[in-house]
Amino acid sequence: MLDLYYWTTPNGHKLTMFLEETGLPYRLKPVNISRGDQFDPDFLAISPNNRIPALVDHAPEMPGGPLAMFESGAMLLYLADKSGKLIPAGARMRWQCIQWLFWQMAGLGPMAGQNHHFGGYAVEPIPYAIDRYVNETGRLYAVLDRQLRGREFIVDEYSIADIACYPWIQPERQRQNIGEFPDLERWKAAIAARPATQRAYALAKTVNVKPAISDEESRKILFGQGRHTVR
Repeated sequence: MLDLYYWTTPNGHKLTMFLEETGLPYRLKPVNISRGDQFDPDFLAISPNNRIPALVDHAPEMPGGPLAMFESGAMLLYLADKSGKLIPAGARMRWQCIQWLFWQMAGLGPMAGQNHHFGGYAVEPIPYAIDRYVNETGRLYAVLDRQLRGREFIVDEYSIADIACYPWIQPERQRQNIGEFPDLERWKAAIAARPATQRAYALAKTVNVKPAISDEESRKILFGQGRHTVR
């Protein structure tokens, strides 16, 4: 059995998409990051970076008891290997998949996240920052669009690379015209139509019916962190 510590963020959606796609049994453990649940000592024992998602595998295929994990990319790679699903079997394609997984973790996620912050959450608009991250998000869209030319999915077959990237492609929120990226638009629509994707996002609505940050206390918890908040 897997325990998934989760909130309704793009990184959280990656794991529910994977688990719904593969049918691995899991228990959902909501961690309300707007309320500060991520600072609970029990959660920090699993996720020392006080971020969601986090995972505990109570039956790992290795000695030593339950395995706790943080970092969504590592979790996807671990679960793909554990299940034998959603990662190519051949060595060459497997490494292609892992490269695109790392691309999302190191590029698309952080850049789109800053796009979200300066475009939607900053107390006052900073035009340079907004332009910087909108432009970089557009560049990354173009990179992914180019990779998808002539391919149904990022490495031909549906994989953890697609699952990692999909929740971060939010053109309206990120000030992008998806019509300028036709292969990306086609790919996004195909993944949105998958029953597992629909189940994952429907589950999110049962966990957090009001995903927007609407009060100053939540803003302080989420964006007021520094060295003094590491406990």
